[in-house]
Formats: sequence, structure tokens, C-alpha cells
Amino acid sequence: MSPLSMSKRDWRVNPPYLHEPYASTVRRSPRRPLVPIEQSLSELTGPAFGADAVHPDDADLTRVPGRTAEAIGQRIFVTGRLLEDEGRPVANALVEVWQANAAGRYFHKVDQHGAPLDPNFTGGGRCVTDAGGEYRFTTIHPGAYPWNNHPNAWRPAHIHFSVFGHSFLSRVVTQMYFPNDPLFPFDPIFNSITDEKARLRMVSSFDLDATKPDWALAYRFDIVLRGRNATPQETH
Repeated sequence: MSPLSMSKRDWRVNPPYLHEPYASTVRRSPRRPLVPIEQSLSELTGPAFGADAVHPDDADLTRVPGRTAEAIGQRIFVTGRLLEDEGRPVANALVEVWQANAAGRYFHKVDQHGAPLDPNFTGGGRCVTDAGGEYRFTTIHPGAYPWNNHPNAWRPAHIHFSVFGHSFLSRVVTQMYFPNDPLFPFDPIFNSITDEKARLRMVSSFDLDATKPDWALAYRFDIVLRGRNATPQETH
């Protein structure tokens, strides 16, 4: 991402502010035309986290510092590349993830549904992309969970991603899903992306080569920042 420019949102592949099946957008979406504000040089170049604030252990969600027990659930690797529109890798970008535990519950006081908490899983991690734009996390497969959007509403298993470029304003937020989830047809967040090809760019692929025998499966999820193959980005 160039530190001196911000690309315009492509509404062909990104979710609208108002998507009525997604109930909370009805309450929070703008009711008047948006007023574009040009960004200044200072806003486009800082501040941002330095790589020295991120440690290798931050990318392993299966362990909590200071504890010997591991998180409960199926271990997985999540790997991928952060790419510009023409396939150029983006190095030294901060990638953050957060997710529910194996039972489908977030480690957050707002989440009070009946699934158990795992004291050895906080659900958050981060890393910095290498020279080839690669990132890698060790985590557990998240569970589906109810969310009261509509009768018998369940979110497909997913992992939230946040990517920071040269400044806080150059941020991309998206969700990664898992292949062949039976909840896809019923999820209004997933289906708020009307372009099918764009929607499927949020679905990871199973990666046998990155799978570690007798230990963990692996999934690949490349994030394309902009262009015709851009990964859909959240607007809410």
C-alpha cells in the first residue's frame, strides 16, 4: 500500500453499509449521502505499530504466556500472503486476528451464550509479514455460534483479520471462512457480498503441503488489498 494514497472502495465486491438481512446495519447505516474527506500527508503516514512491538509467540494462539496447558480444540495453521492488486507482496505489515474458541465463544464479557470458555485461549494474535508478504498463525478451529440476528441464526466458523499498512488509516478488516461450511447459505454477513466470485475470496483453502503430520491441519488465505481480485473488506 502506498503511504501517500488511499484507494476508493469498490462497491462491487464489498458489503454495503445497509444490508437489511443483517439486522444491526438497519440501525447503524448512514441515512444521508456520505461526504468524502481528502486525507492529509500526516494522516496517511502515521502513526503505526513498529515491528519491534510484535513477538514471535504472538502468532501462536494455542498458548497463553506463563501457562503450560494448551488451548482445547483442533489445532490448525493459518497461512497466506498479503498482496497488492498485481500480486506484489506487502512486507512488514501488521496482521491481527481474533476468533471464537472451539466451542464458539469469544473471550469477551459481551459474549454470554452458554458455550464454555477456555482459560487457555484468548482468541487474539498478531504477526508481521515477511519479505514475501507471508504471515503464519497457529490456532484452533473456531466453532460456530448463535448470534440472534434472526430465528435460529448461527454464524459459520470464521476468523477476523485486520491488516495495518503504513498508518492506522491504511487498514483492511475482513473475515476468513472455512471450505464447504453448511451455514454459508443462511448467513447474511457472508451473503452481503453479492458478487459470488468476490464472496468466495473470503473462503480459505485446505493446504496439505503446510499440514504437519500428526499435529495440525493447515489452511491458506491470501489477502489482496485492492484491484479486480481484492478481498472483500468490512465497512461496519
